[in-house]
Amino acid sequence: MKEQVYQTERQAYYAKFPTFWSNLYDQEYALYSVYEIEPEEAEDIRNVANRVGRIFSKMAKLLRGLEKETLLELGYPIETIPYLSCKEIVAESIISRVDLVKTNDTYKVLEINSDTPTFIKELFQMNGEVCKEFGRVDPNGHEEERLGRAVKNAIFESYQALEKKEFPHIVFTSHDENFEDKQTVLYLKDICRLPSQYVPLHKLKIIEGEALLDEEGRKIDVLYRQTFPIESLILDKDAETGASVGLQLLELVRLKKLAIVNPLSAFLLQSKAVQAIIWGLHEQRSEFFTKEEHKWIGEYFLATYLEPTPFLSAGKKYVEKPTFGREGDSVKIYAPSGEKVEEDPNNSYVDYVQVYQEYVDLPKISFQTEIGWKDGHMMIGAFLVNEQASAFGYRLGKQIIDNLSYFMPVGFKQIKE
Repeated sequence: MKEQVYQTERQAYYAKFPTFWSNLYDQEYALYSVYEIEPEEAEDIRNVANRVGRIFSKMAKLLRGLEKETLLELGYPIETIPYLSCKEIVAESIISRVDLVKTNDTYKVLEINSDTPTFIKELFQMNGEVCKEFGRVDPNGHEEERLGRAVKNAIFESYQALEKKEFPHIVFTSHDENFEDKQTVLYLKDICRLPSQYVPLHKLKIIEGEALLDEEGRKIDVLYRQTFPIESLILDKDAETGASVGLQLLELVRLKKLAIVNPLSAFLLQSKAVQAIIWGLHEQRSEFFTKEEHKWIGEYFLATYLEPTPFLSAGKKYVEKPTFGREGDSVKIYAPSGEKVEEDPNNSYVDYVQVYQEYVDLPKISFQTEIGWKDGHMMIGAFLVNEQASAFGYRLGKQIIDNLSYFMPVGFKQIKE
């Protein structure tokens, strides 16, 4: 497609979806094309996601039993320690996303975002819309309905843990000024089909030790905060009084006066240090994992440690990541000599404990944009809904996938009849 035609058709197409962010940071984000795969590849990705998810879920049970000092060494902020043992519902996370890399013969896990994953509306809704536009079958068909049911069930399951009987007052929240965050939350609110309210974060009020209130002073039973990470929440203070309202909110959860979704257990798995524990147990051939699980870890997980020495000793290229970094922020790549060869320009998470992970090349791909054809790297975002594999899709960008990476819709090769 010629550049001008692509630009015109892309802009006309995405203009039909005013609640979707086809552009981000004043540049193209959603590509106007479909990356074609065979159904077998979708099955492979979901198999990997299920196996990896099972490993992470198993780890949550172990983490809840660790001593305070160990949790601090693993990078969990000290403010969160009293709340890490909370377990409100069966699933450790309702919506999480595993980032995968396709290699020559298998897939490798870069990390899991179990607390507040983004990329939801793209894969559960827009991917299907773009597939319709190009006459392709959507590999994520029916996953939107499943996601809606999961959110609905999680809300009720969370509410039941409060041991109340009246119909709950359900509030969805996000930063009001962040279009992507707000529209993601409104999307989830819409597809769960429950009577509920959207209240932006800055309009929520807390009565310490008693209740969380909406802007009309009504007591909230369940708060859905899909895009507000716990590591940010604990730093949240009242602009007028300076009170630590984020910690007060967590205390309401601990006191069972409020339920939040994703649950607190999702934050437990968010630390990238969890991968270092998994790899350490695997190297020790620990009986914590079954023989089959050891096989999965060996195939899908990358060697990860809390210090770089193993890579320097072995002369291997490696990556440095903050335990709670997001979107490639603060990630650095090192040569086998220990010399830094690439880094993300942002350094928002340098104060967190760092982990060191075996380097793996992201596969390269050429793709069309409004300013011409580009070469980029490809990463797979595979969702787990209630710990089961669900929608997946692709991000294209630099070796360190960041906020400026593109969303590439995916469809099956066969033409839709």
